[in-house]
Amino acid sequence: MKPIPQHAGPADAEDRKSVKPEVCYPITTLPAYDPKPIDEARRDLQLINTTMIAPRDAQTFTVPAGHFFRVICPEGPQVGDLNLWNLNDLNERFFSGKTRALHGTHVSTGDRLWSSLPHFRPMATVTDDTLDWYGWDEYGGSVHDVIGTRCDPYTNVLLSESEYHYCCHSNLSRALARHSGLDVKEAELLVHDVLNVFMCTGFTQDTHQYFMKASPVRKGDYIEFFAEIDLLGGLSACPGGDCSASHSSDIAQCYPLQVDVLKPVNGPPIGWEPSPPSPYSRNHGV
Repeated sequence: MKPIPQHAGPADAEDRKSVKPEVCYPITTLPAYDPKPIDEARRDLQLINTTMIAPRDAQTFTVPAGHFFRVICPEGPQVGDLNLWNLNDLNERFFSGKTRALHGTHVSTGDRLWSSLPHFRPMATVTDDTLDWYGWDEYGGSVHDVIGTRCDPYTNVLLSESEYHYCCHSNLSRALARHSGLDVKEAELLVHDVLNVFMCTGFTQDTHQYFMKASPVRKGDYIEFFAEIDLLGGLSACPGGDCSASHSSDIAQCYPLQVDVLKPVNGPPIGWEPSPPSPYSRNHGV
């Protein structure tokens, strides 16, 4: 619970609170998402690679720029924690905070996943989402959030004094270490805040705390992305299963996840070019 206020409001308290909010980062000046060339490219896709992620584990996968990839629920309800890096520079990684600031707390078709500063460019664009029907529920919940940070052993020790070694943070660290040859402690520093694929989350209406509830995902559901640059992905099949009760548990029923990488047979969308770094970075730097 939040602390009870210790100070009485001033005479104009209601006036101060009633000020109309403004969107911090209006995106009307960004190029609008155009589904037509995307849908044309998606019309004929060739599967070039499938990666299976075992329950309570993580795997990496690569996606060439101009290709699509799908995160698929192949069996039972399961959520996943997704990391993205520039395949050629691991220091450029998914920037969940700025993605949230631009597109909102949850993403779906047409939203872009942005990379870290100073590169700050679209890494991938969501191009299909079989759970887009869910929208917002009565609790303010939705799916595919960029709110949560990923379950990690440090928070477990802080809150419950218990160690759990299959948190998504740990799984992703080990997976990146296997791919890169880095020591796990080095790889851990490159693991970052995630896109919680299929996870159903929001903020409670009283204390505005982050909540989770059973994911609506079912066998065959997927979310699809278009790679704007060469990507290295990391996906952890969360130890909380559908996250209806816990996200770090040996008790929760967990299922595998699947990543398919798909090549557009007739080439990438008409007019598409790989995403360049931020012009500010190119022209000025820091």
